[in-house]
Amino acid sequence: MNADVSVAQASIEVAAPRDKVWRALTEPALIRQYFLGTNVQTTWKPGDPITYSGEYNGKAYEDKGTILEVEPKVLLKTTHYSPTTGLPDVPGNYHTVEYRLADDGDHTKVTIVQGNNKSTEEVEQSAATWRLVLQNLKEFLESDTSHAP
Repeated sequence: MNADVSVAQASIEVAAPRDKVWRALTEPALIRQYFLGTNVQTTWKPGDPITYSGEYNGKAYEDKGTILEVEPKVLLKTTHYSPTTGLPDVPGNYHTVEYRLADDGDHTKVTIVQGNNKSTEEVEQSAATWRLVLQNLKEFLESDTSHAP
């Protein structure tokens, strides 16, 4: 499969410094507030596991993966597998998910790239989900509430 066909990507500009965005991407209490109620557990050390759990459409879920790469305030790369896909828990059914941060003037550009999608439809669905998550992240970080880091 052509790599371009299997990759979903979404980006957004956030009016927040990179360290604030990084904290929102890596602190479980903050992640839960914008990432559809997801509970994340990990050490953020390469090679260590990561789990994502919560409830979606009234059903409990627990997804998992491995931390692949961490470059603070620049790059976070993981694998991700969800049993809800109905696919077997084998390496070929894991996505790669990269969170990339870059300065853009006084804003931070956040890009999420999800690889190893199985179809054009999955690419489109994944990109739409990541756009929603990024919009939630932007609203969370740009809000004036005391909940933002």
